[in-house]
Amino acid sequence: MPSGSRVTAWRPGVPGLAEVFHASFTDHAYPSHTHDAWTLLVVDAGAIRYDLDRHAHGAARSEVTLLPPGVPHDGRAHTPAGFRKRVLYLDADTLGEDRVGSAVDRPTLEDPALRARLSQLHAALAPRTETLEAESRLALVLDRLRQHLAGTVAPPPVVRDDVLADRLRDLLDARTVEGLGLADAGELLGAPPTHLVRCFTRRHGLPPHRYLTGRRLDRARRLLLDGVPAAQVAPAVGFYDQAHLTRHFRRLLATTPAAYARSGSILV
Repeated sequence: MPSGSRVTAWRPGVPGLAEVFHASFTDHAYPSHTHDAWTLLVVDAGAIRYDLDRHAHGAARSEVTLLPPGVPHDGRAHTPAGFRKRVLYLDADTLGEDRVGSAVDRPTLEDPALRARLSQLHAALAPRTETLEAESRLALVLDRLRQHLAGTVAPPPVVRDDVLADRLRDLLDARTVEGLGLADAGELLGAPPTHLVRCFTRRHGLPPHRYLTGRRLDRARRLLLDGVPAAQVAPAVGFYDQAHLTRHFRRLLATTPAAYARSGSILV
């Protein structure tokens, strides 16, 4: 790898996402090339210059860049300091071939809300993919992108469907350990993913993925106080491993599972 370059790439196992790609470059320049996927790009440091379909463009930190599949583009740093970027490659059918022309005409999107949603999505994809959270955040990102490509960006709709929200809650309660994908929930309940996320959040005050994590942590706390080791608790309640459990445990309770389990012995 050239000096001053750093690349990390992985497949997140989330429907619609072909690849996650994080990179820092100083002197690397992309030759003209194409992808068979949509390229969704944010710049975290520096700036990028690129040509898309023989027209010059730039990508800066405040913007979101969307490059369509099958259209030639290149890329290079705008300054000697280089750039750092995060990229999602979206399956071609997530946005549709009929929207390629719109993306060629306007690949740069000035949308702080979309950029924030993308950062949240990237956070859900690493270091271990939070599947329900990633699917939920991806659904909202795709909804916003479709609006941009159609030229009809609007505030999120107010969605109220308490019956559907409660049915989704019941599904999450029944599948706390094995988890539930958003696409699977949509098929079971006959509702689009974005509608599920919005109606659940309005009804229950938090998104589905956070509700599921809370249920798993409730189970974990009971097992820990029963004396079950944290390494066994994690997979028993639906977390990847002990580190995954610990990350969420700290976020909610500001302590580790082991320290939480030991705290009960102080009262004995």
